Amino acid sequence: MTIKVGDKVPSVTLRHLTPEGPKEITTDELFGGKKVVLFAVPGAYTRTCSQRHLPSYVGNAAQLKAKGVDTIACVAVNDAFVMSAWGKEHGAEQITMLGDGNADFTKAIGLELDRIKEGMGIRSQRYAMLVDNGVVKALHVEKPGEYAVSSAEAILEKL
Repeated sequence: MTIKVGDKVPSVTLRHLTPEGPKEITTDELFGGKKVVLFAVPGAYTRTCSQRHLPSYVGNAAQLKAKGVDTIACVAVNDAFVMSAWGKEHGAEQITMLGDGNADFTKAIGLELDRIKEGMGIRSQRYAMLVDNGVVKALHVEKPGEYAVSSAEAILEKL
């Protein structure tokens, strides 16, 4: 079942790269007591994700924080090393780049995307959600092949 507005985010472990190496972070730690914008991409280094989606959040990070967002996070079914390298290439220092390498989080919220026929395995659908203290307040899932409702600009309009 797909997560929906009003649901609590399930407790799952993600990973991000720190100066000390890969570090686990639970969704309870990520979302607890904070207002978080989480956006998901089908894959780091993919065309729309690299040309439009991540750059929209890099360019609008200050505006999101000015609207009361404590954390901006990007998640993909990639490992923490790939997410970190991709973030560095895009100047995404203000965004927490999260690896969901086994798609545990993506499957737990019901937003997986089967790209096995394309040789990409299981991926995440493209979406953005606003989470306040662990509860989903807004969820914007893109239709297949589209990019609009999950952009930073679209989220800013909802804040």
